Amino acid sequence: MTSQKTPQTPATAPGTPTPSTSTGSLPLNIRQDVAMLAADLMDIESVSGNEGALADAVEQALTGLEHLHVVRNGDAIVARTSLGRGERVILAGHLDTVPLPTASESRGTVPSTWEGEVLYGRGATDMKGGVAVQLALAATLLEPNKDLTIIFYDHEEVAASKSGLGRLVRENRELLNADFGILLEPTNGTVEGGCNGTIRFEATTKGIAAHSARAWMGENAIHAAAPILALLAAYDPATVTVDGLDYRESLNAVKIHGGTAGNVIPDACVVEINYRFAPDKTPAQAEAHVRELLAGFDLVCTDSSSGARPGLTAPAAASFVAAVGREPLPKYGWTDVARLSELGIPAVNFGPGDALLAHSDNEHVHAGAIRECLAALTRWLA
Repeated sequence: MTSQKTPQTPATAPGTPTPSTSTGSLPLNIRQDVAMLAADLMDIESVSGNEGALADAVEQALTGLEHLHVVRNGDAIVARTSLGRGERVILAGHLDTVPLPTASESRGTVPSTWEGEVLYGRGATDMKGGVAVQLALAATLLEPNKDLTIIFYDHEEVAASKSGLGRLVRENRELLNADFGILLEPTNGTVEGGCNGTIRFEATTKGIAAHSARAWMGENAIHAAAPILALLAAYDPATVTVDGLDYRESLNAVKIHGGTAGNVIPDACVVEINYRFAPDKTPAQAEAHVRELLAGFDLVCTDSSSGARPGLTAPAAASFVAAVGREPLPKYGWTDVARLSELGIPAVNFGPGDALLAHSDNEHVHAGAIRECLAALTRWLA
């Protein structure tokens, strides 16, 4: 492995990165090569609920920039320019990750590791590369052509009720006024418009407990769940065209639990179900669709989040797509563009890395992808 040369600009640093020496201590060097910055961010463990140390590091780095006004709410941080530009753009990303891998041989853990130009570790794609780009832009764009609101927030990878961005909407709504938003989730450097909505249910079946040696004395609740599983297995998910983009839906059992012991006929079983629905539907319409499919079963809705239409008709979106130079695609998973859309802010997803690697034990991102993301946004905003 060769050592990296001193970069001339964060966007174009040549050579192979050297392993990060960060131990998660302050301060962050947000003017270094953006790929190396991503590695330093990853080295500060930030599983959901444990974002404090990383939020401290981000706040300290941003507070030293005189062109930004910085506000902190819990472990969410908002940095804003006030240049009187005709447009304001939100650049948003979450600080947290899903839990670390349990496999001892996994490369998708913390601290990060380099293999040539490829950065491995938890958060490599989801989404420390995008957060590094946000920080690099905050440090280098002193006179952007649009006013910027750069948001770093906590608790994205858990229940929607805990979201740091949701908390900002409730408690600091005035900081979020903008004409357009970009969420730096991984999209392989392609603009992805909107997102699917998501809704979750618990379907419960009841039985009668009995000794398994005398099973005829009871009623097996797990067996009673078989028709639910059969309906879900046979379900043919739709592909729905919304504003020119094709959104693939999915409806699946994601968890099942029931029973108390190996010699007892179970008297209860719960099937947890997740429906990812196209942004042409409201959560109420999505719920009605699932209830119609599973009519007759005890179904409780436990969580739901609206989707977002593509948002590509906004003038800022059109100019951004032109700057990126790639045909936009739909976002199949749910992202916080939906929260921005609910505020009346058209928004898209755009960030480095392959979303298919997110949350995996092999999570990784190429250094060039992070640099290219920074370069594209710099071209558009400088």
